[in-house]
Amino acid sequence: MRQSVLFVCLGNICRSPLAEAALREECKNSALNVIIDSAGTGDWHVDQPPDQRAQAVAAKNGVEIAHLRARQVNSSDFRDFDHIIALDNQNMADLKILRPSSSSAQLSLLFDHVDGKAGQDVSDPYYGGPEGFDQTWEEVTAAAKNLRILLTSSK
Repeated sequence: MRQSVLFVCLGNICRSPLAEAALREECKNSALNVIIDSAGTGDWHVDQPPDQRAQAVAAKNGVEIAHLRARQVNSSDFRDFDHIIALDNQNMADLKILRPSSSSAQLSLLFDHVDGKAGQDVSDPYYGGPEGFDQTWEEVTAAAKNLRILLTSSK
């Protein structure tokens, strides 16, 4: 059965689309067929493309994300995805509240998949400059490598 991963941050315009893009690249480069998406717990940016700074850092790393559109997490996500991965502890807390009792999705923080960083938040670059987006790209890329290994071993 094909595995599926949903990345979740607050507005779905910075961290989660970058995490989605990083895992897509990892899976593409290893021919791993995984359903990958991203969403936000908030609704402020629904149907908007990723932040221009997120698009720029992705493009700088050879990945196009301008076609992505922000969406809000919904109850069917807890049925449709095997793994729902929050980018920070606040969004994890929100996901636990939103999670239906019938959900079989595994919830985790992105940094739970990086040695020595379990329980930590991925940096939110929204209120800073472009350098924050570079840092976030590095963080989500490191996690994507580990997630690809996890997904490969649980096929």
